[in-house]
Amino acid sequence: MPRNSALFLIATLPLLVAACGTPQERCISKHTREYRNVSRLLTEVEGNLQRGYAWEERQVVRDRLTQCRDVRRDKDGNVHVTYTPCWRDYVDTERYRVPIDPAAEARKRDGLAERKAGLAAQAEAYVEACRKAFPEAEA
Repeated sequence: MPRNSALFLIATLPLLVAACGTPQERCISKHTREYRNVSRLLTEVEGNLQRGYAWEERQVVRDRLTQCRDVRRDKDGNVHVTYTPCWRDYVDTERYRVPIDPAAEARKRDGLAERKAGLAAQAEAYVEACRKAFPEAEA
């Protein structure tokens, strides 16, 4: 596959995934995004308070001993393949604990809970509007 075709497919993949779902589901997803984000953040903050620490991730580059393939042609044009040990870099994601300030985290929780309550009525209205605009047949 030519390089440009592969790049085109990679670039259009998110559009294809976004096109999945019924019109009603897409409408509801679009209009409740903020409510879902606030709910996710609130769940994360409550987990931090319950544990007493937060989780963060970082990417670490490490070396790995592996087999490297070396292809050579001799003067007669014959192909010779040899494998030799070599070091290759790879990226690993590791999680680590981060201390939290419980008072600040509690304020954050309270703010997110208030924001979620404010968005709940709005999200409910959007869901109802989407259901009316795009009715689906009951199975």
